[in-house]
Amino acid sequence: MSTTVFFAVIGAALLHAAWNALVKGGADKTLSMGAVVIGHVPLAILALGFVPAPALESLPYLICGIALHFGYQMFLLLAYQNGDLTQVYPLARGSAPLMVALFSVVVLGVHLENLELLAIAIIGTGIISLALVRRSDGLRNPKAATFALITGLFIASYSIVDGQGARVSGSSVGFFAWLAIANGLLMALFLAIRHPETLKAIPKKGIFILLVGGGASFIAYALVTWAFTQAPIALVTALRETSIVFALLIGVFFLKERLDLLKVFSTAMTLIGALLLRYAR
Repeated sequence: MSTTVFFAVIGAALLHAAWNALVKGGADKTLSMGAVVIGHVPLAILALGFVPAPALESLPYLICGIALHFGYQMFLLLAYQNGDLTQVYPLARGSAPLMVALFSVVVLGVHLENLELLAIAIIGTGIISLALVRRSDGLRNPKAATFALITGLFIASYSIVDGQGARVSGSSVGFFAWLAIANGLLMALFLAIRHPETLKAIPKKGIFILLVGGGASFIAYALVTWAFTQAPIALVTALRETSIVFALLIGVFFLKERLDLLKVFSTAMTLIGALLLRYAR
């Protein structure tokens, strides 16, 4: 993995942790999630003025990606409504690279070096250990863990689909821009049907999250989508999960969530795995 791709994905990880913290820290998590997703649309429209349109061959991937991203957002919202950022976020993100690596090697026939496989395993296993973390009130939270793992399955699925689609499209940013617009419209439709008052409140109560969270989320995944075209999808997905480090720091210092040795251990393993990925090739 080149230095440029490596630091682009690290930057995406920081942005990703930041918008997740905005959603988790918001009083109305449905409003926050809706604002972030709808907030993709202005930047996506702007991006389309500067990049080529994706090739028609990528349309099936685009349609599938839209559905998977929406499913991811729904289950992430459920997870955040039931658990702490420092439990939900790492478990959802940590399970995804293991699933992606397994699918890439077994189904897609992607060759990964032994050191790369070891790095992915270290990152994924270390983060998944956070399933043992207790809630802020000191109790176990299997419900949040279940929702987080389902979220991880959606992350793995859309990562593979988006990675393949970006490569076929010939324009990774154009591919993601159209996906983001469709996803934003789908979220607005969902809110209009299920939570009409929440949709009406976004321009007043959620404008900061729409602009800042939506902007951070769009840029983060635009970087990741581009990275999918430059390096194996499994490696990009695993490296992106270094966002656990940023999420842990935000959760502890800004959201006042508890810190324990298991979280520190998981973070250390994530950093070790990231370093191994950097120097594996």
